[in-house]
Parts: sequence; C-alpha cells; structure tokens
Amino acid sequence: MQSVKVGITAIQQLDSAPLTKNQKSLICMLTIGNILEFFDLFLVGFVITLLMQDQRWSLGTIQSGLILAGAGLGTVIGAIFWGWLADKYGRKKSFFSCILLLVIFTGLAALTPENNWLFLSIMRVCVGIAVGGLNVISVPYVQEFVPSKKRGLFTGLTSAFVPLGLFLGSFATRYLAEPLGWRGLLIIGCLPAILLAWRKFIPESPRYLLSKGRFQDAREAYAWAMNIPVTKVGHLPEYVSISKRSYLNIIRHYPKQLTIVAIGSFSFILGSFAIQSWGQVLLNQIFHFSINVVANLFMILSLGDLVGRLFSAWISDYLGRRRTLFLFGLIGAFGCIIAALSIQISTIVHFLNLNMLSSSWIFFFGILIAMMFGDGAFGIINTFGGEMFSNQVRSTCLGLGYGVGATAKIVGPVFLGGLIDGKNFSENVVFVPFLIFSFIFFIGSIVYLFAHETRNIQLESM
Repeated sequence: MQSVKVGITAIQQLDSAPLTKNQKSLICMLTIGNILEFFDLFLVGFVITLLMQDQRWSLGTIQSGLILAGAGLGTVIGAIFWGWLADKYGRKKSFFSCILLLVIFTGLAALTPENNWLFLSIMRVCVGIAVGGLNVISVPYVQEFVPSKKRGLFTGLTSAFVPLGLFLGSFATRYLAEPLGWRGLLIIGCLPAILLAWRKFIPESPRYLLSKGRFQDAREAYAWAMNIPVTKVGHLPEYVSISKRSYLNIIRHYPKQLTIVAIGSFSFILGSFAIQSWGQVLLNQIFHFSINVVANLFMILSLGDLVGRLFSAWISDYLGRRRTLFLFGLIGAFGCIIAALSIQISTIVHFLNLNMLSSSWIFFFGILIAMMFGDGAFGIINTFGGEMFSNQVRSTCLGLGYGVGATAKIVGPVFLGGLIDGKNFSENVVFVPFLIFSFIFFIGSIVYLFAHETRNIQLESM
C-alpha cells in the first residue's frame, strides 16, 4: 500500500504509482467501447456492398456515397457537441450516453424499409453523432487517470484497437452475411449495449471533478485509480475557477492549437476514411475480388491498422508526438502513391516478367500501407490533440478541432463516390483521388511539426 510523503500531491502520486487493476479496467472499458462502436461504423461499408447487389435496392454510387458520408456528418456534429457536454457534465455521463444513442439508432437502421436509402442515411448521421462523441470523450477520460510518462501508450490503447472493429465487420460479413442478411449484420452492431453494465464500477475523471470544485469526489476518484484508501491520497492541486468560455473565446485563446488539430485530423482522416468506407466497393467492383475475398483482405487491413496504431502509441512516448506523426504521415502518403499508380506499376512488373503481381494486388498493398501508417497514426493523434489544452476545456477544444477535421469523413466518401460514378468502375478511377490523398497526408505530417511537444509533460502544465 502506498504511503503519503509530506507535501506530495495526488498528481505526483499518480505519476509515480504503477498501473492498477482499476486503471486497467477503465482503459479496457473505453477500448472495448471504441472497438464496438467502430465495428458498427465500419460495418456499413459491407452493408452497402450487399445492398448494391440486391435487386430490390436501386442503389447507385451517389446514394451509397451519401449514406457513407452520413456517418461522417454525424461525427462532425457529435465531436463538437459531445466535447462541450463532456466538459460541462462529465466524461462518464457523456460516454455512456453515446453508447446508448449508438445502440438505439443502429437498431432503427436495421428496420430501414426496402430501397429507402434516405432513411438509412439519416440513421447513419445519428450513429455518427454517437461515434464522434466517443472519439473526444475517451481520450481525456483516460489521459486524466494515468501517469504522464506513459500517457501516450495508455491513452493510445483506446484508439489503437479501433481496427478490430473493422476486423469484426469483415469477419461478420465473411461468415454471417449470407445467413443473417444486411439487417442481421446491423443488429449485431447493437453489441455496445453490454458496456452499459460497466457504468456503476467506473468513477468520473478526478481532473474533471477538480475543475468543478468537487474536491471530495476528486479525492475518491484518485483513491480508486491508485487503489488506496482516500486518506492516503496526497494534496489536491489548487482549484482554479474559470468563467464560462464561448466557442469564440476558445478560438481566440487557442488559435494555433485548434488549427493544428483541425488540419492534422482532416489530413489523416481523408484518405483513411475513404478507404474504410469505399475500399470494399473498390476491391469488389473495380478490382474484381469476390465478397468473401474482400472480407478476408479487410481483415488483413484491420490487423495492419491495429499494428500501426499500437506502434504509434508506443513509439510516441520515446520518439515524441511530433516526430511520430511526421514519420507516419510520410509513409501513409507513400502507400497512397502506390495505390494511385497500381496500373502503371503492374505494367512495369509485367515487363519484368513478375506476373504474379497484378494491379489489384498492388492496389491492395498500397492501401495496406496507407492504413497501417496513415490511419495507424490515430494511435496518438487524438492523444496529442487532447494534451494541447487545459483540463477545464480539454474535451471542448479537442471536440471542436477534431470535429472540423472530421469533415474529411464527408468530403472523402462523396468525392470518391462521384469519381467512381463518372468513370463507370474503371481501374483508372483510383489515380486522381489517391494522389490527392497522398498530398494531403504529406500536409498533415508537416502540420504537426508546428505543435509544441507534450511528451512527459503533466496535463496541469498545458
């Protein structure tokens, strides 16, 4: 049991203590929440592929793009809205409210009338609102409970396992799409309901409680985190009351940080989300892989993405946040270049008598690299974003910056959907968009170099 040294603060205790089972429980809960919520988010890509082959649905690429963009629109709204709510009413209430909304609207989406793509689009917007909230709630929730020296890794874990949601979506499509149909797949997306049972075991963030002047509750939350009696908790930081800040005042106070988060998030989301949402259709309709093979390939993509996120979360505590994102952005851009030039590369490969590498497999290899490093950067992106702001407005600022950046989830699917429709499923369609995605990844890698490094710095110093 930890003893209290004279003059030591609760934050110093937390930074010097080993990770306890209670902290691990919190990280586990938020990680599972992210996996299951993004399982639902990614599942719709497979659902769209099934609906485009269903004779009862006259679903074109424009309507499909709008359905896929619906979740992106919801993410923008949700990130901004829930970020503010999490700072006003707490991380805990906001997190479980997001879970509840996700389950409700996913269940309603499964009841979509035949050929009613507009209803399905609206339900996807509502699902996106819940998912966008989870993005900006889970990061501060963990950050405010764990030691500074391992904050990148422990916070990154909540985002690092998100690709398992894509893996589960691929797995469900591969083995359950035929017996259950697309409605059955969406009903499986209601699995996050199991997390509601966790609510009574997890306390509110101690730093949020301190920001509201709730000292005893904060002391109990610190005691829970370190698994010690309340009487053993060190001194609490001095309470600093701040006046209510409007979004305009927040923008004036944090212009540089918000700009970096917004542009950086947009840059890393654009290509990644386009692959996550349209990748199934591209591989199936353009590069002629069967549905079952596409599901298998997306399992590989998700595992590559998982490795990338784990690596970025881990290496950021050693290499630093800025350098990690610069490196990952450059490699992600390289992957998109390979995907864009898949036909040209296959021609060169054929000339060298290496016929085992077709343009289809070269394209897949390119998007694998893009996902592993471009999307893999999200093991640390939101962690870094959250660290740029003070405790009192962390979720609000992260939600605002990430919410603006998340407009890429609207732009990417609609942009790519429009090009696919115009080219009538030609392999050449990937050339222009993936070159653009490559350039945007490069911009994102540069933007984060302008941020202040936050590795090993206490949150109270932000």
